[in-house]
Amino acid sequence: MNSVPLLPRDLLRELPADSPIVDTGNYIPALVGVIDEIEAGLTESEWTSRVLGRPVTTVFNNIITYSLIHGRVAKGSKDRIALPVSSYGTKSKGFVIALLDDMGFDAVDAGPLSESWRQQPGTPAYATDHSADTLQVELGRTDRMIAPQMRDALRQKLFSLPPDTTPQAVVQLARTLWTEQRAK
Repeated sequence: MNSVPLLPRDLLRELPADSPIVDTGNYIPALVGVIDEIEAGLTESEWTSRVLGRPVTTVFNNIITYSLIHGRVAKGSKDRIALPVSSYGTKSKGFVIALLDDMGFDAVDAGPLSESWRQQPGTPAYATDHSADTLQVELGRTDRMIAPQMRDALRQKLFSLPPDTTPQAVVQLARTLWTEQRAK
């Protein structure tokens, strides 16, 4: 994410204006440094859109690599993982939603980029491999005030796991962190 400002200024110049640009980034200050605009309330996706000078659609930023590769299932399956999609553009959002379906995932419309914080690390949508129904509920239950604290707690727990930790255990850890938080 900290490399976005380093991209060539004319990188997207020849791309048609309505081309979908997918933002998969996550703001984790301990890894990328502090970005003042994000700390002041701008979402990571809005910041990326401003830096690029083009609208973006945010997706794939809440799923671990293993689940992205191995979690695809047929449409209609009760075990189908859902991914949130945030964008200001309905055409781009529709394109990405169709892409997810083709890839073997459900999509949940997570609203405009101003709401994309709901799918960042530190939220119950992050690394939890929920179904569409559950993800929709979790997006609504997200608390922006505690998300940074939860992001840092999850990061600390993830880095303390043994190297042989399974991807399923990572997903369970993310889910458990929120279950424990809600019990407080």
